[in-house]
Amino acid sequence: MSTPAEASTIYRRYLSALMLHGHASAKSCGLGATDLYALNTLELAGPLTPGELGARTGLTTGPTTRLIDRLEQAGYVRRAADPTDRRKVIVEPIGQPAELDEVMAPAREQIAQILRGYNPDQLKVLFDYFHRAADAYQQTAEQLRTTHPSPPR
Repeated sequence: MSTPAEASTIYRRYLSALMLHGHASAKSCGLGATDLYALNTLELAGPLTPGELGARTGLTTGPTTRLIDRLEQAGYVRRAADPTDRRKVIVEPIGQPAELDEVMAPAREQIAQILRGYNPDQLKVLFDYFHRAADAYQQTAEQLRTTHPSPPR
């Protein structure tokens, strides 16, 4: 077992590599990292209002509008009337970047190979961690947004 300092370094290296891969994947598909994050958010959450998408991506109104415009022009999302309140607009995914699966396939295969090296009990622990860590990061991100809002520019 690593010391706490070594464990922290390993974990930070993992997170940095994950972020670097996301940025590189997005760029190779002609997207920005926030564009890719927004598409992933919509895929996981389903259709969202522009305000909800902005809140989840950490963007203010203007940048959210430009993000949606870019994704709409690229054919990945569309604006539609909210089926429960036709006065509202929702943003819904309609496609994925054509190259994204191809670009991400090598990393996905390498990760799958790594996961095949774990037994079912180890996988259960890993995926329990992923689930709980995702919740913890989302909760603390929301806390940071509400307690430390971005300074005015």
